[in-house]
Amino acid sequence: MTEASTNEQVLAATKAMIDGLKTVCANAGLANDSSEYKIITEAFLYKFLNDKFLFELRKLDEFADAENIEEAYAAMPQTERELALLQLPTATAVIKPDYLLSRLFNQQNTEGLAQTFDAALQGIADDNMDIFSVKTGEGQAIRLFNGVSAYIVEQNRRDNFCRALVNKLADFSFERAFAQKYDFFSAVFEYLISDYNKDSGTYGEYFTPHSIATIIARILVPAGASNVTVYDPAAGTGTLVLAAAHQIGEDRCTIYTQDRSQKANEFMRLNLILNNLVHSLPNVVHDDTLANPRHLSPSGHGIRTFDYIVSNPPFKADFSDTRDALAGDSYRSRFWAGVPNITSKPEKMEIYLMFLQHLVASLAKGGRAAVVVPTGFLTAKGKVPLAIRARLVDEGMLRGVVSMPSNIFANTGTNVSILFLDSSEQHESALLMDASKLGEKRKADGKNQRTFLSDEEIERIVTTFNAGESVDDFSVVASYEDIKAKGYSFSAGQYFEVKIDYVDLTPEEFNAKLQKRMDTLNDLFAEGDRLQKEINEQLKQVRYDG
Repeated sequence: MTEASTNEQVLAATKAMIDGLKTVCANAGLANDSSEYKIITEAFLYKFLNDKFLFELRKLDEFADAENIEEAYAAMPQTERELALLQLPTATAVIKPDYLLSRLFNQQNTEGLAQTFDAALQGIADDNMDIFSVKTGEGQAIRLFNGVSAYIVEQNRRDNFCRALVNKLADFSFERAFAQKYDFFSAVFEYLISDYNKDSGTYGEYFTPHSIATIIARILVPAGASNVTVYDPAAGTGTLVLAAAHQIGEDRCTIYTQDRSQKANEFMRLNLILNNLVHSLPNVVHDDTLANPRHLSPSGHGIRTFDYIVSNPPFKADFSDTRDALAGDSYRSRFWAGVPNITSKPEKMEIYLMFLQHLVASLAKGGRAAVVVPTGFLTAKGKVPLAIRARLVDEGMLRGVVSMPSNIFANTGTNVSILFLDSSEQHESALLMDASKLGEKRKADGKNQRTFLSDEEIERIVTTFNAGESVDDFSVVASYEDIKAKGYSFSAGQYFEVKIDYVDLTPEEFNAKLQKRMDTLNDLFAEGDRLQKEINEQLKQVRYDG
């Protein structure tokens, strides 16, 4: 069996386990309930950590000859067990014998299973608080697990519910998945949250397609980056920062994120754990980035700056409660281009302009950034967007722009483009690309139509951009002087050459073609006259009959 087919089998088995958990919730009447995603993600993550813990235990000399790893671990004297646990990688959750899935499985017919299951989840959260917690803006730790049975209102049904969950988890093993890499876990993660990330357009709830994340990472990150920071101020589920971290190397970077969505932060934590970025969990913060940025400079004065910044900020979100404060003097250094006015229509609240300014202010000297914006931003005449575009050019930061096909996102029909910024050198031109004609449109979830880019199209975008190539009707290298002359327009189409095909003709050939056109034109005029006479005769007949 080939490696590819093995990987497909592992992915299919993992998806089947997720489907099984969803079936358990559906049978309990929790399908599409707000609590469903919490149950699914806690159960999934518990299973992952349980199997990863046993996987790492098997590597220790103490368990080399153990026939049953769980029994050998439970039978160990407390002191020896604690010494063995010290040898585990720091990113491994420590799980007491009573909290292992095998123990829960063996107790599944015991009364009070729901309480036992919740106690196991809460115990693991308590024992691993220092490593696996993320934080609120005020620094309060957000626990890894809280338990799942309380979501079942009828107490006499909780044991059966937890029994069904335990059996679905016990039927599956992550053992073969631990050899997988980023592409596998990104597919698993996208499948896991696909039903729970559909709050179209709200702050932090955009789901960035894997194709967009791949394009951004491969263009943004140069070869050899190491010991760097990666930041997303509106991180959502973490697709962009994870792709960038993978391009850099998970062990060569540290991730920092902030988002005011509690659900998005829970998904972010799960994403980091799956992708070997547990060391970045303390830097995941739940709070409003615009009003309360929590990643501050070491001195505590001003915001921290980062080597790489990626973001797909919300385009439409109501920030009327904080708008006037953000327009005040204390925020002026960060929102240097101004603050958009609040309108009565949420779709006009251009909050992305605030994140774009915050992103520029957060970019370290020599840093690089990529941000998704509405394509309309590229030519918008308003004071704020124009001031932002002018600064990017006047300070030599604009590396380029890629305009994407419509419907590339599942939850918004807004056409989007990607801005690439680079302060590592003083640019004098920008690569402007129109990739809007690429992709294949098809239904993504049975009803919503999306545009999907092929691997070859992704490769074309990345290769052309990184090479700085001008390609007819696709990409153009525009000088900053030309960009300024066109009112700081970032739209590639305005810089494409208009080409006219010339054909050499002899005077005789020219006269023949001209005569043929004139004959055709005379025939058309004659036909028009005939039709007009016919209409006039019909009108006379109508008047006569009347």
